[in-house]
Amino acid sequence: MSTRSASERPSMRQVAETAGVSHMTVSRVLNGHPSIKESTRDKVLLAVEQLGYQRNVAARALALQRTLRIGAVVETEAEFGPASALRAIHRSARRRGYSVSSIALDEDDSADPGRALQQLLALGIDALCLVMPRSASVAAVRAASLDVPVLVVKPEREAELLRVCVDQQLGITMAVDHLAALGHRDALYVSGPMDWLDARARERAFRARTRSWGMTERPMIAGDWSADFGYDFAVSLERLPEYTAIVAANDEVALGIVHGLHDRGLRVPDDLSVVGFDDAPFSRHSIPPLTTVRQPFETLGTTVVDVLLAAVEGLEIPQRTKIPPELIVRLSTAKARTAP
Repeated sequence: MSTRSASERPSMRQVAETAGVSHMTVSRVLNGHPSIKESTRDKVLLAVEQLGYQRNVAARALALQRTLRIGAVVETEAEFGPASALRAIHRSARRRGYSVSSIALDEDDSADPGRALQQLLALGIDALCLVMPRSASVAAVRAASLDVPVLVVKPEREAELLRVCVDQQLGITMAVDHLAALGHRDALYVSGPMDWLDARARERAFRARTRSWGMTERPMIAGDWSADFGYDFAVSLERLPEYTAIVAANDEVALGIVHGLHDRGLRVPDDLSVVGFDDAPFSRHSIPPLTTVRQPFETLGTTVVDVLLAAVEGLEIPQRTKIPPELIVRLSTAKARTAP
């Protein structure tokens, strides 16, 4: 199969003519300029695709005196939430003409936050992102002397670093309010690992919101993010508990709980309502389909890249960096059972 010679490759001016816009507009679209109308952006990107236009990334990087690369540290790529956030960051960065180099700290036993930072800096990066980190990773970044913009995807306020997050407190609040509206006044929280900042934020939000409703206070069940943990917890129940609902750390834990309750002869939602968190693709196909809190990972990824590149380019930093989740009501929740 023949390939085009350099002289046959489409130019930016040909893209402009095909899209019916100026050469400068094409340049702004390809550089991710925020003031471009969506309809104009779509026309330019369609022309790029039709013509097979490819930018000379090396020349652009040289002209801008940047590497056009974002570094990302993710605690694990095995869990749905961090993996989904990282994929969304990759997609958004590509649209802006940047690549992403990522290191997952669960890749091998030698991976640690400090070493990961040094590896990424050695590659040459314009900015750094920590994706849904544990507390140790944030501490490592604070202790390091970094001369690039640094952003952390975490729920707590951050004085020293840029921050973007999905509003974990709002998500749990919506879940508890949904249960309260169904008459539940006694609910259990099954948490993720408490060294994860998202897990801490969800547990605190659950505690605060159930108190505001006057619900029975119960010690949380601390676990991990896996369906196996949820299953093991549920099958350990010797009888129908007094609480009427369970809010799980994520959808995988919730799925394991539903499975375990079924194996113990308990019905969801007749005996116990179950709520998850994330809205993973399988959650709508569980039996029963899972009520959950949807995290908008695509919006998260776009916002992360927007904030980082604004910092890199010396532009005004976007202020709306706390992204609201959405409660997705399905069939795993129902009115609280009445006392026998």
